[in-house]
Amino acid sequence: MLNTFLLSYSLKNTYRVNSILYALKQVPLLKRLLPDSLYSVRGLKIFANVLAALWEAATIFAGKLIYLFLMLFLPCISRTELDAAALALHILLPLTILGAFSNTYLFNPTRDKYYAVILMRMDARSYALSTYGYALGKYVVGMLGSLLLFGALLRLPLWLSLVFPFFAAGCKLLVVQISLWDYRRRGFVSNENKLGKFTWLLMALLLLASYLPPAFGLFLPLPVSCAVMAAGILAGLVSLRGLLTFREFRSMYQRLLPQAMNRSAASAQAVKARTEKYITEDGSFTSRREGFEFLNELFIRRHQKILWKSAKRIAGGALVLFALAAAGLAFFPGAKEPVNSLLLVYLPYFTFIMYAINRGTSFTQALFLNCDHSLLTYPFYKKPDMVLRLFRIRLREIMKINLLPAAVIGLGLPALLYLSGGTDNPLNYAVLLVSILSMSMFFSVHYLTIYYLLQPYNAGTELKSGTYRLVLMATYLVCYFLMMQRIPILLFGALCILFCVLYCVAACVLVYRLAPKTFRIRP
Repeated sequence: MLNTFLLSYSLKNTYRVNSILYALKQVPLLKRLLPDSLYSVRGLKIFANVLAALWEAATIFAGKLIYLFLMLFLPCISRTELDAAALALHILLPLTILGAFSNTYLFNPTRDKYYAVILMRMDARSYALSTYGYALGKYVVGMLGSLLLFGALLRLPLWLSLVFPFFAAGCKLLVVQISLWDYRRRGFVSNENKLGKFTWLLMALLLLASYLPPAFGLFLPLPVSCAVMAAGILAGLVSLRGLLTFREFRSMYQRLLPQAMNRSAASAQAVKARTEKYITEDGSFTSRREGFEFLNELFIRRHQKILWKSAKRIAGGALVLFALAAAGLAFFPGAKEPVNSLLLVYLPYFTFIMYAINRGTSFTQALFLNCDHSLLTYPFYKKPDMVLRLFRIRLREIMKINLLPAAVIGLGLPALLYLSGGTDNPLNYAVLLVSILSMSMFFSVHYLTIYYLLQPYNAGTELKSGTYRLVLMATYLVCYFLMMQRIPILLFGALCILFCVLYCVAACVLVYRLAPKTFRIRP
């Protein structure tokens, strides 16, 4: 079993190293410096192996630290009047059971499993048990170290941090055993990437159970939580025996793992089919415009349901929420002061809201799937003047789409500020409105710019750019960070408006200089 694990880990590491080298080759600044034969360059392979080793070490703790910070530490420090140990366990117990269903490790159909079990014909039982044991061991070590850190910060008892990781492992083993039993009984293979409706409902209920009762000062008594932990550990030990005696790993993996090879293609086809369903095929659409203006107008009209329908719904929902808030202030005058105080410092929070409602990703995805995917094969379409002309037209359209909900929010916030008691500085009303509109403009420019500069799709409509994913992730993290800040309207609004203007200028310059070279279908 040890030899099987070492061989499987070497295979997985090779796959990871090649993925790193491929990602490096996709970075615009490095693309020209790296040779086409980079997979055979010893120095680069050593560098990629070091990165892979660092990544493997980071995965032990990084995810657990982020998870516990967001899901445990922040809620606990906001309720310091409650018993820390009882509150922590009340939050963690349902979340851990939820995680046991959503992250099984054993039933995750990855490519490295497909290569090892199906193509290389490794012993399926030895492979499954050794890799699952390694994954579970990593989880226990990462959770143990992370809990010791946050347990010390929250002043939790040491025994809780030491014992809880084994309860979490027991829950995962129990869910795995239930899945294996289900496979023996009716031949159904679990797939953690395709959870059923019942599982999703159960996970939603567990999430509510974690946070809803503590919001009202209610939580499980500490003895009850300890009893649940003890039961989970015992159930895990019993389930471990069932896992070790299971003999049908090969037949199970032969059903499960082929999905790993077809998943990306099937996902791309599903996205394409979903978008095509909302395209209007009315051939009577026409336009009096010419050139790219004609092409753009027909595209917008045919894709009204994709582009404008969601924007109209968001705007309508925001209008209803503002109307309800205004009515609430009228019927409950005591709420005016806290609402007014929140509005004067909560403008950074709306950065994340504008990020969430922006239609930039759906707009660019529709552009590629139903327009650029075909037209980029024609030489005239890639000429610099054509690229820039169409970029300006599309930027105008995406701004119009995003400005509809932005205008509702931008007008609603000053109205609520006025109804809740107003402000001594009338400039705050204008800054609120302009800031929201500036955020909308920023995200419109941002998504279209990275689409033109990084064009992430290949001919099979698969998203292949690691740099594009990193930019999207960085955008999310910055917006999430800003959501936590509390900054006065004038200061944050002025900085926001200035940044948006500078970014838009810089983005347009970059598109002008680079887009004619980067706006291509990826190989």
